[in-house]
Amino acid sequence: MTDLICSRAGCRSAATKQVVWRNPRIHAADREKIWLACDEHVDYLHDYLAARDFPVTVRNGVPA
Repeated sequence: MTDLICSRAGCRSAATKQVVWRNPRIHAADREKIWLACDEHVDYLHDYLAARDFPVTVRNGVPA
């Protein structure tokens, strides 16, 4: 199995959380996109999406 890494540009740390979001202008309400995040970058990724008024939540853990 390949280790899952953080989605933050340039980060190679192991992902520990999922940042779940969608762009309501182009995605239906049931469409979710997931970025993976390490503990250091989870707030950065969340805030980046929230600043664009995208619905965003954080889930603990990463897909198996």
